[in-house]
Formats: sequence, C-alpha cells, structure tokens
Amino acid sequence: MAQLNVNIDHVATIRQARGANEPDPVWAAVECELGGAAGITMHLREDRRHIQDRDVLLVRETAKVLVNLEMAIAEPIVKFALRTKPDQATLVPERREELTTEGGLDCVRQQKRIAEIVKRLHRAGIEVSAFIVPDVKQVAAAAKAGCDAVELHTGMYANARTGEQINRCLHQLEEARDVAWEQGLVVHAGHGLTYNNIGPVAALEGIEDFNIGHSIVSRSVFVGIREATREMITLIDKYADYIRQ
Repeated sequence: MAQLNVNIDHVATIRQARGANEPDPVWAAVECELGGAAGITMHLREDRRHIQDRDVLLVRETAKVLVNLEMAIAEPIVKFALRTKPDQATLVPERREELTTEGGLDCVRQQKRIAEIVKRLHRAGIEVSAFIVPDVKQVAAAAKAGCDAVELHTGMYANARTGEQINRCLHQLEEARDVAWEQGLVVHAGHGLTYNNIGPVAALEGIEDFNIGHSIVSRSVFVGIREATREMITLIDKYADYIRQ
C-alpha cells in the first residue's frame, strides 16, 4: 500500500513572507502526523527561502514518523544532513532562480559526486533517494551511485493536458519503475500531484511513497492541514484499491 509523506515547505513559505514566527511548520508536521501521514518531507534550500535549520532540527526531534530531507548535493547541506541524521535524504537539483524544483537530478553526469555523498550518508545511517525524471538511464545511474530509492518526477504528468500526453507520461513512469525494480530500488513519486490528478499515478503498482506538498497546504487553508492530509490519503488508498480489484 502506497503511503503519503507531506511536504511542509509551503507552510514555511507563508511564515517567511512576513518574516514572522507563524504558521510554524513544526506544528504543521504534528498535524500531518495526526492526519495519518507516514512521513514529513522538507527541502532545506541553500538560500533558506522557506524551511530553516531550526525547522529540520525540531521536526527531527519531535516527529514519530519518517523524516525525509530533500537536499542539494552542495557540501554545506551535506554536512547539515550528516549532523541532523534524517531517516531519509532525497537528493535534488537546485537553482537559486527557480520557484520550485525544476527537473530531476542528473545522476548520469554527476554520478561520481552522488556516489561519494551516498557513501557518507549511508555511514551516518541515512537512506538515500534520488529525485529524477522517469528516464531509464537516470534510474540505472542512481542505482550505480548506490542509492536505495528513486523518486520519480511526476511534473510532466501533472502538466500534461491531453489524454495522449497523460498516457505517454504514465508509460514513462511505468518503464522507469520497472527498471528501478530490476535494480533493487524502492520507488517513490512526487511533484505537481494534486487531489485532481493523483488517481492514475496512485493506481500504478509498486510506488511505495508519494511526496505531496503544495496541493495539501493549499487545501489546508479551507479544511485544516490534518483534514487535508486525511483526504489525500483517502484518495491514494481508493485508487490503489481500485487497481487491485
């Protein structure tokens, strides 16, 4: 059964917009956990535009569920992860000018650097996932670098508008998933997933975790983040059950 990790970055985005101390993403993590989330995801960016060091430290200290730290492969962030020791680190690309993470980590071109980071994180007891586009070469490179898992970038699927485009994106996700399985990797998925488009991806066999943030935080404005978490879990379970029947 696929599980939901809630990304709380944009709770911190609202806080940082006023330079205030609310809403507190640490309390949001508690509410997500009470809503049934299997994990909490945070992206500590180099420019600290939303999540701050204290957020990661306090969530790590208080969460009873998996803590997944999204992180660039920049050395200061790697050292922070080694000190903080999240349950899982997801290696992501990062550019200062982007609004949110664009594209996937290039494991083919950066394999040597990624492999070195993976070894260091493993020595600290941290499982490692790579956030990649659903491309078989990237999957194979992530496996060769020693990653435990891959998170398949669902942005192209989320942005598809025609039935043909959607089906093509779903096929790419399935193909990448199959190669990941062959390489012994755990498969996660995320980026751009919403209450409206989660169904076909949740119906794909073998995706163990979904990392979803913006849509849940947006929904929480109206129903609260605990209920927004529950609603997303209900949808994931519904479509996963449907495909098994």
